[in-house]
Amino acid sequence: MHHPKQAIGILGGTFDPIHYGHLRTALELYQALDLAEVRLIPCYQPVHRKTPAASPEQRLAMVQTAVANEPGLKVDTCEIERKGPSYTIDTLKHLRETLPTTPLCLIMGIDALLHFPSWHRWEDILKLAHLVVAHRPQYQLPQTGTVAELLKSCLTKQVARLHDKLSGHILLHPVTPLDISATDIRKQIAHGRSPEFLLPDSVYDYIKQHGTYSISKI
Repeated sequence: MHHPKQAIGILGGTFDPIHYGHLRTALELYQALDLAEVRLIPCYQPVHRKTPAASPEQRLAMVQTAVANEPGLKVDTCEIERKGPSYTIDTLKHLRETLPTTPLCLIMGIDALLHFPSWHRWEDILKLAHLVVAHRPQYQLPQTGTVAELLKSCLTKQVARLHDKLSGHILLHPVTPLDISATDIRKQIAHGRSPEFLLPDSVYDYIKQHGTYSISKI
């Protein structure tokens, strides 16, 4: 089904490096939720974790090569270009200014949802976008507290609502659980082991060509 104001998905991250866990989640949600596209947005400087091993330019290049042959997945460079700490609220404000009538779906994992109230200006995020939570069965949703109250007021099971309204809903959607860790990939490369089948060949080729994850950078 095609919606007149088809929502787009937003998937941010360090992507250090991007792997099949990221890509499969993006593709499954793109297809299942009838999104116009999913934009992968590499952050410039993460706020809640240490500085990435690869530079912003390297991480951007790896994301670009990873999605080059999938038309439903796009790369957005807004955080790389903005520089500084990458706050989600700033990115959503930028997207809302450039896409004033397009519903935005911020994609996150269930673990991120559980820590959502610690995000910078988290209450304003739902004024700008829906939350689409990639649900994994090993996580239990809280029964009390801020997140529980948020789910009571915003949770929907109807995909159409993501397209009919610009923001404000939370939708949980199962995805194929691929327990792949970018940290483990970097360690494997640093110790001379192959991460093949955990990430696209084109990304691994880039890493080998540029020596992105040498032992000294881990």
